[in-house]
Amino acid sequence: MSENIIVPTMAEMLAQGKQPEVLFWVGCAGSFDDRAKRITKALVKILNHSKVEFAVLGTEESCSGDPAKRAGNEFLFQMQAMMNIEVLNAYEAKKIVTACPHCFNTLKNEYPELGGNYEVVHHTEFLKSLLDTGRLTIEGGQYKGKKITFHDPCYLGRANNVYEAPRELIKKLDSELVEMKRSKANGLCCGAGGAQMFKDAEKGNKEINIERTEDAIETNSEIIATGCPFCNTMMTDGVKVTENDAKVKVLDIAELIANAQDL
Repeated sequence: MSENIIVPTMAEMLAQGKQPEVLFWVGCAGSFDDRAKRITKALVKILNHSKVEFAVLGTEESCSGDPAKRAGNEFLFQMQAMMNIEVLNAYEAKKIVTACPHCFNTLKNEYPELGGNYEVVHHTEFLKSLLDTGRLTIEGGQYKGKKITFHDPCYLGRANNVYEAPRELIKKLDSELVEMKRSKANGLCCGAGGAQMFKDAEKGNKEINIERTEDAIETNSEIIATGCPFCNTMMTDGVKVTENDAKVKVLDIAELIANAQDL
């Protein structure tokens, strides 16, 4: 970790008698997956840069339970959720920001019935609010004039109707946003959702992530922007398999903004 990354925990904040503005829910991918850790770092740099008081749960954060629930293990999901809710409620968490649409959807829509009521926002929505209030300014930087296409994560778009925040952030980079033929409500899944990421493919003649990557390649964009660590993995694999990795990069919205600001 470089010296400009400051990540306080909720426990440290409590010890100082402070309540952060937001709790940053990192998620399993953002904590353990080497590629997704770069998204976590990019978001933390932006939060530090924008002087947002935030904290993480650290080792007190457990899996949100999304993969267990999608795979049909409701009992395990409820156990994981109840554990998290106890911790979140003990810290009196009010507002949660996460870079993972799966965690976002689960915390926002499935925790309330188990006693976990919080304002939950996806990181693209939060960054957009920082932009709107003048706490974050975005310069085009290295992305000025570049063609960027955005892949809508299922749990961000169709499940929660968040389509505009990521697109508005991309436009602020002075880049050219090019839509795929299947986008927004008609977007195609990357193939990882519903716990599919963790199982072998079923019979067929083509992987979904290849089909989706071809949609993106068709736009002639230099960058495929994502807002989900799972989508990032699937699209990165798709770019490699279709041998486009020399000319197409897959980056999270947070990485685009952090890179453009030289954070």
